[in-house]
Amino acid sequence: MYAERPAPAGLACLWTRTVSAPTVQRVVPDGCTDLMWTPASGALVVAGPDTAAQMASVSAGTLYGVRLPPGAFPSVFGVPAHAVRDLRVPLAELVPSARLDSFSAMVAFCASRVAVDPALAATASLLRRSDVAAAAWEIGLSSRQLRRRCLDAFGYPPKVLQRVLRFDSALRLAWSGESFAAVAASAGYADQAHLAREVRALAGVSLGQLIRP
Repeated sequence: MYAERPAPAGLACLWTRTVSAPTVQRVVPDGCTDLMWTPASGALVVAGPDTAAQMASVSAGTLYGVRLPPGAFPSVFGVPAHAVRDLRVPLAELVPSARLDSFSAMVAFCASRVAVDPALAATASLLRRSDVAAAAWEIGLSSRQLRRRCLDAFGYPPKVLQRVLRFDSALRLAWSGESFAAVAASAGYADQAHLAREVRALAGVSLGQLIRP
């Protein structure tokens, strides 16, 4: 069972995942990053931004997580997001001074450090609806500057960030019950076939398989 609840300002959400037996679950890219805690082992792990689906081994019990929105990673962990792209890294390797022993301590740690940069939020918003060149022009950056900003803040070059954000929007629309043709149009894909190719590339399975109960 997976459940989310609201988080303090600056964080995306708080979540738990509880399973009765060890299992493997598909985690798909969404542009976010997570700090995760397993009480049984005491392990605190940072999940970097993913570029493709990851098959995560989940032990029996409850896994606790704090999700950071796209662009928030460097403010909390003090390193560029691209340094942990597609990785799962012990928190101690990034913030050796952190001493966290509860879910509430995790939440307080992230909430006290996270900084929301309006410029980064604007960058993500532009890339959801514009091509990379148009976004760079509107922000007032060169393509090279935009690439550097995106790699540091989001962990992706601009084109990959655009693909991941569009995919996440499509997945949310599909979960809401929209037809796949409507999802493709609303999320900014050329057509339903384009949506299908991108979902398969990023998730490893079809959209229908992803949203199947």
